[in-house]
Amino acid sequence: MSFTRFYDPDATRHGLATWPWGHAPAHLATKKQLAARGLRPGGQEPAGQIRWRSRRAPPGARGVREALLYRIEDAVPKRVPTPAVLASLARAMRARRTCPTCRLTFVYCLPTSLGECAACAFDTEVDPNDVEAA
Repeated sequence: MSFTRFYDPDATRHGLATWPWGHAPAHLATKKQLAARGLRPGGQEPAGQIRWRSRRAPPGARGVREALLYRIEDAVPKRVPTPAVLASLARAMRARRTCPTCRLTFVYCLPTSLGECAACAFDTEVDPNDVEAA
């Protein structure tokens, strides 16, 4: 039933060329599939969509999920981050690992639910293996 329900390559029922899960043409790909190839849509309009039944569909979607498809030949390479962007991301990640109370930097991101490291939140000793070496 799902195949005929979602099969609409002429876009007469769904307004956009539609295929069921696993039946899209080989020259079309989702954003995740493009990303796996090192590509991005690059501003092109969707060429179609795939639709499938799912229990994880958002409310109001009537149990149907969809993913947009883009032409692989019109996709462009992913942007390469500049050194400044990479440095900024490194600073942001370091801030997520630094406790605002004791100012120690840990090897993992601190839980946002506590707002500080577990040692400060529960008044316990810091495990030396969890602290980043200076």
